[in-house]
Amino acid sequence: MRARGLLVIVVVICAAAAAAAWAVTEPRPAFSKDDSALDQEGDVARGRLVFAAGDCASCHALVGQPDRLRLGGGLALASPYGTFRPPNISTDKIDGIGSWQTRDLANALLSGVSPTGTHYYPSFPYSSYAKMTVADVRDLMAFLRTLPAVAGKAPPHAPKLLFRIRRFVGFWKMLYFDRQPIIPDPGRGDPWNRGRYLVEALGHCAECHSSRDVFGGIKPETRFAGGPDPEGVGYFPNITPARIGGWTESEIAELFKTGNTPNHGRVGSSMTDVVTNTAMLPQDDRDAIAAYVKSLPTRPTPPP
Repeated sequence: MRARGLLVIVVVICAAAAAAAWAVTEPRPAFSKDDSALDQEGDVARGRLVFAAGDCASCHALVGQPDRLRLGGGLALASPYGTFRPPNISTDKIDGIGSWQTRDLANALLSGVSPTGTHYYPSFPYSSYAKMTVADVRDLMAFLRTLPAVAGKAPPHAPKLLFRIRRFVGFWKMLYFDRQPIIPDPGRGDPWNRGRYLVEALGHCAECHSSRDVFGGIKPETRFAGGPDPEGVGYFPNITPARIGGWTESEIAELFKTGNTPNHGRVGSSMTDVVTNTAMLPQDDRDAIAAYVKSLPTRPTPPP
C-alpha cells in the first residue's frame, strides 16, 4: 500500500510538471486576430528598404537561380543543432505566404510564432527582428506582396533528435527571447539611434558576430566580438573597437556600400550578400550604421 501511494504521488507530480511545462512553452503571438494595429496599408518603397536592411533575400531567395526577389527558399543552413531551411516566403498562396495577413508576418517576426500557432526555430533570427517597429512590418508586407509567386515548398528542416519537438523552443524563448522594443537614447543623436535600430533589429548583426552557448543563445560578453560560423566553415570577425577601432566612420560606411575594407581588402563569405543589401540603402542609413558600430564597447575576440 505504501509503495502504491508513493507511485501515485510520483505520477501526480510528473503530470503536474508536464502540465506546467506545456503551459510555459505555449506559443504567444504578439497580435491577435482582432488586433487592428496592423490594418493600415504599408508603404512599398519603404518596405523595399526594410527588405534590404533585413537581409531577407540572402536566406529566402530560391536556391540555384540569380533573381534575389524569387523567394522560394530552400537554402541549407547547417548548425550544431541540425540543418534548417528557410521557407518559401513568396506570394504563392499554397507554397508561400500569399494567403497571410500582415498580422501573420508580424507574429512571425516579432514573436517567432507561425500562423498555425507553432514556434519557429530561432535559426530564423526573430530574436532580433522582435525589435522591429510595427510600421516597418506593415511596409515590408506591402513590398513582399509586389514580388512574384514561386511554386514549390522548401525541403523540411532536419533538426537533431533532441530538437525535433517544436514545443521545446518555448524553453529557449524563456531563456533568450526579449520582446522589449528599442527605446531611443535621448542623449544620442538621430543618426546613432537609427544606426542602433538598423544593427540590432533589422540587420540582426549580432546573430552572426557573436559566440553562442550550448543552447544556442548569444553569450552577452561576446556580443559583436565574433564567433565561429555555425556551419563550421570559418569565423565571423570581431566588429568592436578591439578589432576595427582604427577604422573611421566613413571607412565603415564605405564597406557597407562597396565591400572594400580600409586595408585594401574586400569582405567575403556571407558578408558579400550583406553588402549587396546595404548598398541599396540610402547613404544616411549606411552612415548611421557606421556611427553605431563605431560606438560599440570594446570586447576581446573569443577563442575559436
